[in-house]
Amino acid sequence: MYNTIRLIKSDLKRKQQIFLEDGSEISLLRACITDGTSANILYRLAFRCSKSKPLAPIALLLQHLNRVYNGCMIGVKAEFGPGFVIMHPIGVVINSKVIGGKNITLESGVVIGDEKGKSPILNDDIFFGAGAKAFGGINIGNNVKVGANAVVVKDIPSNTTALGIPAKARKIS
Repeated sequence: MYNTIRLIKSDLKRKQQIFLEDGSEISLLRACITDGTSANILYRLAFRCSKSKPLAPIALLLQHLNRVYNGCMIGVKAEFGPGFVIMHPIGVVINSKVIGGKNITLESGVVIGDEKGKSPILNDDIFFGAGAKAFGGINIGNNVKVGANAVVVKDIPSNTTALGIPAKARKIS
């Protein structure tokens, strides 16, 4: 449980950092009550509960609560490193097989899903714009921005921006 608390704290600190980069300095308390934080916390608790057989039903209950309260569906076995931030939870759908690194940021309507039994692997420092989608057994590199409404169906190399349908990688300058 201690690790889960540390992950939640790192998620909140990352959210503070995002606001600071946008020109707003907010307290940790304010980060706790901003849009998306409850979705993050419910996901982290559901993931933790899914790791323990006796607590597995509670994980599903927390997942359901997240769907009803926040309008997002995050698989209880989806795994994200520290600094996972959901800015706006409405319409976010993440498959249980997704594996994500640290500092993953999602806007509203992001879908990260399965195709033919395979889900994306997300490396570190990735931003998904509103409505962005990623499907299948693809790998998204480090320091990648996926533009709003982009649909990623092929690997995206590090240090790029993915734009379009289907998404094409453009080097970050």
